[in-house]
Amino acid sequence: MSDKKPKLWRRYVVNPILQQLTQGVTPPKIAQAIAYGVTLGIFPILGSSTLLTLVVGVPMRLNQPVLQVFKTLMYPVQLTLLLAFYRAGEWLFQAPHVSIHIPTMLKRFFAEPGPFFRDYGMTAVYGITVWLLMAPFLLGILYFTTKPMVTKLSSLYKTRALSALHPSES
Repeated sequence: MSDKKPKLWRRYVVNPILQQLTQGVTPPKIAQAIAYGVTLGIFPILGSSTLLTLVVGVPMRLNQPVLQVFKTLMYPVQLTLLLAFYRAGEWLFQAPHVSIHIPTMLKRFFAEPGPFFRDYGMTAVYGITVWLLMAPFLLGILYFTTKPMVTKLSSLYKTRALSALHPSES
């Protein structure tokens, strides 16, 4: 099982980054796309993160392949954090707890959207507010921690590419 993890990590994370580096995208721009992909990927409304990454990413000229990869990788984290965002929002606004059971909520959403939004709309607003409060900090932390890593990856790639071109000098 441990043999598969490096292959999956390389295939879905490292290779897309390397591909963008070979096409001239700078490490800071890749770090920015990673930070936004992770942050937008945990937005507390299911089904909205793809549109959100396009709405934010296109005007900011964020690297779309990297942005979408990291947004997609965050889906399990998004599911895990939904309740935390909603409960933190209820606490922040001193609102009563609303019963949160995602399968039931999805069923209600598709069966009766009007009553669904009446019952869960403010809870969603509370969760979005908490996300908005923490997003700038998360963006900063992610950008400043991934930038050196992507820069190092870029340097390693360039060093290996040069040694492959000039094997006798190595």
